Amino acid sequence: MGDGVVTLFLCGDVMLGRGVDQVLPNPGDPVLREDYVLDARSYVRMAEAVGGPIPAPVDPSWPWGEALHVLEEAAPDVRIVNLETAVTRRDAFAPGKAVHYRMHPDNLPALTVARPDVCVLANNHVLDFGREGLDETLGSLARAELRTAGAGRNADEAYAPTAISLNPAGRVLVFTLGSRSSGIPSSWAAAEDRSGVAYVPGLSASAADAMVRRVRAVRRTSDIVVVSVHWGSNWGYLVPRDQIRFAHTLVDGGVDIVHGHSSHHPRSVEVYRERLILHGCGDFIDDYEGIPGYEEYRDDLRIAYLVTVAASTGRLTGLRMVPLRARRMRLEPAPAADRTWLRTTLDRISHGVRITLETDGTLTAETEP
Repeated sequence: MGDGVVTLFLCGDVMLGRGVDQVLPNPGDPVLREDYVLDARSYVRMAEAVGGPIPAPVDPSWPWGEALHVLEEAAPDVRIVNLETAVTRRDAFAPGKAVHYRMHPDNLPALTVARPDVCVLANNHVLDFGREGLDETLGSLARAELRTAGAGRNADEAYAPTAISLNPAGRVLVFTLGSRSSGIPSSWAAAEDRSGVAYVPGLSASAADAMVRRVRAVRRTSDIVVVSVHWGSNWGYLVPRDQIRFAHTLVDGGVDIVHGHSSHHPRSVEVYRERLILHGCGDFIDDYEGIPGYEEYRDDLRIAYLVTVAASTGRLTGLRMVPLRARRMRLEPAPAADRTWLRTTLDRISHGVRITLETDGTLTAETEP
């Protein structure tokens, strides 16, 4: 924190399971129960077919690639990721799900290398191996000294915010919610005597008001408040009206940043009342290379979001987006043509902001007059 501002690193889904887990030093059981793929190593072969050989076993830093240089240079005060995988050895596949993600607990160095301050768990994959798998996930992350938000052994734990202290006296509070619209089963909701996720069945006015009440119950004057929400469909640029209203209600109630994720590609950037709303950060790390379909959305392109807010008010003072490309299950700098494509696309779909491609290859957002 410097010059009266706080810088946060935000990204979308970090999925270190399945194929990524298989190229790391301690791969877990590769068995899958998908309709067409029954072995996680198949995703490694698909990625290699389009990108070239992956030198497995790779160093734990491999999946992050260029993103680690971005983080080192930016030196953000707070790092928030959506960890979209169970961290477990369990093999009790959750019934009724087409896809299950898990990484071996011994591969957690591939997460700790990025030094996240908060791992958001309110998503549609953290219980892919049942409540015993969630229990192991929570325990594994705690032993790795990784803080979590959005899932817990009861509702109090799941819905509680995670606080990151800033010098001299400020805090960043991270609240989380997982919406049914992202594919989270209602049975995954945490309860008084049941583990699970911080769940919201719909993006209703009453649900938004309930989140605002939670924020106001614990917020101090000097706090910066982030609400991280797993919501919406995987594909497409249309943002539903109820999602926009939900985000606006949060900001009206005192939230400074709405960190949305679930979509496989970046969605619109919005600035509302001088507060940032990311409707979909897109995937960040995964094993999706070589999977056909939806090529028009360029889901191989990823964004590291660097958000700067005023320490005293939470007002947005800057947004820098670093374009990256996934290749061989590793993040590398996005080529010039891809940076231009991202700028054009985000500028077209975003709300009330102008997206600019800077000479250093990053994207910035300015509020339209």
